[in-house]
Amino acid sequence: MSRAQILILVAAIALAAAMFFLPKVVVTKDDTTVAAEQASPLPEGHSEDDGHDHGAAPAASADGVHAMATPEQLMELATVRARYNKATDTKTRGLLAGELAAAYTAASKFDSAGYYYELAAEARPGEKSYRRAGDQYFEAFTYAATQQRASEMGGKARKMYEQVLKNNPSDLDAKTNVAMTYIASENPMQGITLLREVISTDPKNQKALFNLGILSVQSGQWDKAAERFQELVAVNPEHVEGTFYLAVSLAETGKKEEAIRTFNKVKTMSSDPALTASVDEYLAKM
Repeated sequence: MSRAQILILVAAIALAAAMFFLPKVVVTKDDTTVAAEQASPLPEGHSEDDGHDHGAAPAASADGVHAMATPEQLMELATVRARYNKATDTKTRGLLAGELAAAYTAASKFDSAGYYYELAAEARPGEKSYRRAGDQYFEAFTYAATQQRASEMGGKARKMYEQVLKNNPSDLDAKTNVAMTYIASENPMQGITLLREVISTDPKNQKALFNLGILSVQSGQWDKAAERFQELVAVNPEHVEGTFYLAVSLAETGKKEEAIRTFNKVKTMSSDPALTASVDEYLAKM
């Protein structure tokens, strides 16, 4: 099966949007990066990009709220935004910024949520405040429709996570997210280095194992990918995405019987019809 077919199948089941952010990086047995190219184009169809510049307050962002927003969510946004706009003292605006960010989060408007959580963090600095802002910017990064948008949101996420890591250097989840934003940037090597640091500190870190496995898939290093996903499912046997990619990697390395068993296991782990269809398509080709 060609790499293009694999990417199409993966996209169809939406198991890992991050895969589309990854550069073509070859990772050797010891995770030493030996080659890299420009990051791949990002997929269309999941954008949270409403076109406005969040360097300034997104006053009109409600008009671009994700289509999944309900009328109730839109009303909540309008109500909280009106209260925020009327507030004059810094403390009140900081508190309302947090409420407005939560409303945008509920509406899946991640860039706006990140913006207002950032304002709330500036009003009341703290690890948790910066973490909330970083997480929302990271979500916006994950769903960005263009490379430019991904770069913008990734940079904002890194800025927030750097504040988190200043207070808590042991926050491996934040470090892993920072790594993924770097991997999608012009400096992917720094992301690889950070992922190695995470694995060195916590060899069973699921997020880092998964992302290193995806890197190996992206670069066609199927043996290495199978090794990473085997490590992942050993840590968490119920990791659906990891099990799926393990099956794909086994198929690509010629381990047909083991791949078939693993694909069949995936079908017992999820009732997602798109996932089942993708597994069946793989099985039909084997």
